Amino acid sequence: MSGAPAPLIVTALFGRGDQAWFDSLRRAHFPPERNQLDAHLTLFHHLPPSVAPELKHRLSQETHGVRAPPARVSGLMSLGQGVAYRIEAPALDAIRQGLLDAFAVLLTPQDAGRWRPHVTVQNKVRPVLAKALLRALEADFSPKTVEIAGLASWWYRGGPWELHSRHMFA
Repeated sequence: MSGAPAPLIVTALFGRGDQAWFDSLRRAHFPPERNQLDAHLTLFHHLPPSVAPELKHRLSQETHGVRAPPARVSGLMSLGQGVAYRIEAPALDAIRQGLLDAFAVLLTPQDAGRWRPHVTVQNKVRPVLAKALLRALEADFSPKTVEIAGLASWWYRGGPWELHSRHMFA
């Protein structure tokens, strides 16, 4: 870890092919000056740095020797100023719920509230542009399975994220 303590973000990791697909959509539709990250599925946006060792241990427990949870892209969703793909993964929901229970008293309102799993491919654009992309993507959409390959935690220091820990499913 470099620098001062920073909050932690927790994400699900996609398999290579699915990651490449989401990344290509993000590169095509995200404003380039704002696109500092690969496509991602966030489980938690802001955990305090004090939980770093316990978080690493819990993510390892959730993945070590465990088969990857089934997941699918089930639809598109409007973000107002962007577009995202909705993800359905009940087993991932259960993992998140366990982490939510473990860290409940430390959660921000955003993380304590209802979770809407999604991958953002466009954000921070004029609503008219977001609506146009939503319509275009919906015209060709069909649900598809995606691989959840692992879980990761990241230090957030204001720019691109710095890897804290990576844990792959069996």
